[in-house]
Amino acid sequence: MDSRAKKTALLIVICSAIVIMAAVAAVNINELPDRSAKNSDAQQTASVSQVIEEDGRVSGADLSAFLRDSDFFDSDAETDGQTEETQTDAEESSGTQRKGTLLTLLASSVERDIRVKITDADGEPVAGEEFMVVVEDTGAYVDEDRDGIILISDVKPGEYKVSLSEADGYEVPADPVNVRVKSIVSYTVIDDIEFFVHSEDEVDTAADDTETGLLDITDEDDTQYTSLLDLEGERENAVSLGIDVSKWNNEIDWELVKAEGVDFAIIRCGYRGSSTGWLIEDPYFYKNLEGAKKAGIRVGVYFFSQAVDLVEAVEEASMVVTLLGDTELDYPVFIDTESAGGNGRADNLDINTRTAVINAFCRTIENAGYTAGVYASRNWYLGNINMDELGSWKIWLAEYRQTPEYEGRYDLWQYTSSGAIAGIEGRVDLNVSYIGMED
Repeated sequence: MDSRAKKTALLIVICSAIVIMAAVAAVNINELPDRSAKNSDAQQTASVSQVIEEDGRVSGADLSAFLRDSDFFDSDAETDGQTEETQTDAEESSGTQRKGTLLTLLASSVERDIRVKITDADGEPVAGEEFMVVVEDTGAYVDEDRDGIILISDVKPGEYKVSLSEADGYEVPADPVNVRVKSIVSYTVIDDIEFFVHSEDEVDTAADDTETGLLDITDEDDTQYTSLLDLEGERENAVSLGIDVSKWNNEIDWELVKAEGVDFAIIRCGYRGSSTGWLIEDPYFYKNLEGAKKAGIRVGVYFFSQAVDLVEAVEEASMVVTLLGDTELDYPVFIDTESAGGNGRADNLDINTRTAVINAFCRTIENAGYTAGVYASRNWYLGNINMDELGSWKIWLAEYRQTPEYEGRYDLWQYTSSGAIAGIEGRVDLNVSYIGMED
């Protein structure tokens, strides 16, 4: 290659190098502002002095600098994933929120039966659902009336396991509950009887509250007896004058009643429905009990019975004791066995069954620490109860005459349903007590 050719080639190489260097310089010039800005920020941050004040706070520090760090936070996808996982863990730890309301299964027995309750976290029966329970070696049973309670009758005595079937929207117990079915009734208060007690707004009171006022008491017109008896000094011999009341007497001014000379009051606490057979609380019971005691009037209670067997009698007595709680009484707890007008579920019991029902009620009351008694009319005592088998229960006789013709023993006498007492609107039952309970 001659010298001219060499010179030409060298010139081409030099020009190419110059072009490449110019391109590189242009790229660096474009990036220079960003780098300068970052260096400026860094220098400014570094130049700020951080001072710890007397109160412990840091003065001059850029505490929000982490917000400009793109690597400080996880990506959106990672954050969403962690949040979902955290929520899932929280739901699994609480359990009931994800799966539904946690249910509790309870089972008990009085005599040859199983009583099942499905309750919520507050211990209340869960209504509105058709739950199904399975009793091992017996079968499946459905809560057809959807009140959270299932009564299974005619069960052979023995040990059973009861489980609750799956129900949509609820978390059911994983393990069954054990229950021992008793062969004979024990005259003790049923602990969970409150689950079976209803208020009047749940029933048709016209069909269920049929306490008649003892239509068979006497042929006499009892409206002639409208005031407390003049006992001509008998009150000094521990004879007392009193009334018996229920919701039918409405609001009562107990202070006025006391001023009228009333010594005691027998207050209805409840009744068993003549139609449904439900246990129903008298809506005025607690108000009357509190009012009478506050006025200084001695109190007892009565329950209008429609029990048809021993188990139901124990239920009724258990309801009374449960309603009373720790309330002390001055007079007995009476079972009212009168007719419900001929249409009551217990009106046609034979004499032996009715007597057994009365004794079962009274024995349960006595075992709970109260004095027990029986209320009925003269004709009812003579024709529907075996008095020789009643034992020592207190007897409350209803006979509307000037002088009772009943020849058996009695401790209280209801002599009229047409009494007039200040503080009570309308008629009220009047009574004489020979019990002689002292203050």
